[in-house]
This record gives sequence, structure tokens and C-alpha cells, in this order.
Amino acid sequence: MRVEVKARNNTELIAKLNEALNEDVTEVYINLRPSKEILVRILERAPNVRRISCPPSLYPKVSKKVIDALSQIGIELVPESYPRGRPRKYDERTIREVQSLLMKGVPAKEVSARTGIPLRTVYYIMEQTGMKPSRGGT
Repeated sequence: MRVEVKARNNTELIAKLNEALNEDVTEVYINLRPSKEILVRILERAPNVRRISCPPSLYPKVSKKVIDALSQIGIELVPESYPRGRPRKYDERTIREVQSLLMKGVPAKEVSARTGIPLRTVYYIMEQTGMKPSRGGT
């Protein structure tokens, strides 16, 4: 079982670790630098943990000795990033469908009507892929 524990400071993180962790937990994500105190708490509360992850910006600040000690007992400490920024509204399949219709010469207005994507977004997709707008009915 995977558990994500996020806090603003180490004291809050340790309190949340005490609540969230149990013997079923095998993966833990923490959003603060994994200090020795935090790692000991994780190992005490979740003895079956095999993977601990933290943000990639904090991973270089973890002592190599700590990483080596964890790997010797079969636990990997890895950087894990979450996607930043606003999530995409349209998936890759939908965008490929729009591009395919445009490549076949279907006017942007018709592509918009068929796919339900706003006309301005169709033009944006065209701009991003380097396509020229067709003049047939746009």
C-alpha cells in the first residue's frame, strides 16, 4: 500500500506519519527532506516499507550515508516528481484526432464542431504544430 504524507514542517510531518503509517504500508511519499528522525519514524511505524520517495529538489540534500544505510536494509530512497502547472484539458488522443482532421483538409470550424473543442483551441493546436489554417470555410 502506498501512502502520501504532506506537511509544512518536520513536527507536523512526524505527527502525520504517526497517524498514517502501519504494517501494510510498503511505499511512502513525503514532501519534506527525509531527515534521520523522519526516516526512523517511518521505519518504526511501517516496518514493511520498501520504497521512500521525496521531491527531486530535496533528494540531493539527503546524506549519502543515509541512502546507503537504507539500501543495505532493502529500502530504496528515490526522487519523485509530481507534474507541475495546470493539468491538460484534452488528452493526446483527442489532440491527434484534431491534427488528423486538419491534415485531411477539414476546416477548423468543422473540426471544432465535430470534436466539441472550441474554435480558438483548434487554432491554438494548429499554431503549436506549425499547420497553416485552411481558407475553406473558416
